[in-house]
Amino acid sequence: MTSKVIYKSDLRCVATHLLSGSEIETDAPVDNHGKGERFSPTDLVATALAACIVTTMGILGKNHDINVDGAECMIEKIMVKDPRRIGEIKIDIDFTKCMTYTEKQKTLLEHIAKTCPVFESLHPDCKKTLKFIWKNEE
Repeated sequence: MTSKVIYKSDLRCVATHLLSGSEIETDAPVDNHGKGERFSPTDLVATALAACIVTTMGILGKNHDINVDGAECMIEKIMVKDPRRIGEIKIDIDFTKCMTYTEKQKTLLEHIAKTCPVFESLHPDCKKTLKFIWKNEE
């Protein structure tokens, strides 16, 4: 087992990571009867994509001596109707606080971002728009 989710009440859940015991609370979003005081489940999906991207970049970096420490992601989740679902996830990946990269390193990092496990797991109808912001390209 990976995790456990308990529905508390009032559209709030608590998810517990079983190995570590760390917890995440979720709320329904304001546009769907919730308070919006926590991440919504769909927020977590979009956020998981960004976390997976930079994590796999970190793994690639360890294997190719590429430091991605300080990379920041800004995430925008766009919902659509009929059926209600995530229509697009936009992620700006900012490397301006990191080192300067060669074209080969940029190509490797961009490729790994577009093939990370969460990217590959999302339905093809969910558009994934990635913007890479490199030093001197702001």
